[in-house]
Order: sequence, then structure tokens, then C-alpha cells
Amino acid sequence: MKVGHVGINVSNMEKSKEFYLNLFGFDVLFEETLEDKKYMFLGKDGEIIVTLWEQANKEFSNSTAGLHHLAFLVDSVEELKAFEQKLDDNKITKIYKGIVSHCEGASSGGVFFIDPDGVRLEVCIADGINDCNPSHSDHSSCGFF
Repeated sequence: MKVGHVGINVSNMEKSKEFYLNLFGFDVLFEETLEDKKYMFLGKDGEIIVTLWEQANKEFSNSTAGLHHLAFLVDSVEELKAFEQKLDDNKITKIYKGIVSHCEGASSGGVFFIDPDGVRLEVCIADGINDCNPSHSDHSSCGFF
């Protein structure tokens, strides 16, 4: 079993659409407005990866039950570093300074940042970042807010 896609509530469809299309290179696979409700399917090669639903009236809360963060996996250290550069080029604030390992001694890790509505995002690699330190010594970089 694997994740089919992830749906994200957004407060401003155009702002979120621009963010996800520009940063991740997704294609708009489908979009519709029903009266005052907007939604959109984003993905690559015809496969839905993220759906956006304009129905939020405030930013994401890290104090309520629900999504903790969303991680996208890349295949190489070079791809991860290129994505980090894309964050810098787009002036997107990172949660930690640069690429961090998931925990002490791990060779997996990534770069963490926030979408326009405050949803915590990660682009990561499963192995190969042996020279990166964790963001915290007592828990995972994916961990507590």
C-alpha cells in the first residue's frame, strides 16, 4: 500500500496554486469552482499528488489533531540540494538552517519549510546525507514544533 494523494485545505487558492506549481513543478490536472467552492488536483505525469481545497478561514494549527507535516521524497542528494536552492531563490523561509538529518547518526533527512497557510512541508532523501547534523539532539527533525 502507498499514499494515493494528499488533500490540503487552503485559504487562498491562487496563492497556494502558485506556490505548489512553482516550487514543485506540478501540473494542474483538474480544477473546478462550484458556486463559491474551489478545488484543484495537482500532480505529474497524469498522477495526482496533491489536491487543494479552498475552504480554510485561518492558518494551519499545530495545536490541533490532524496533519503533522507532509514529506516529498527525492532520489538523490543533488536533487535535494537543488530543491533547497529553489527555496532560497524563491525566498521561502526554511524551518531549520539548510538540510538536516532526521536524527543523530541518520543518513536520511531533508529540508523543512512552510506553505502559504502554515502547513509544514519537507523534501527529503532516504539515504546519503551523512554530513548533515540533526536540528535537535534529543528528537527527530520531523518531530515537535
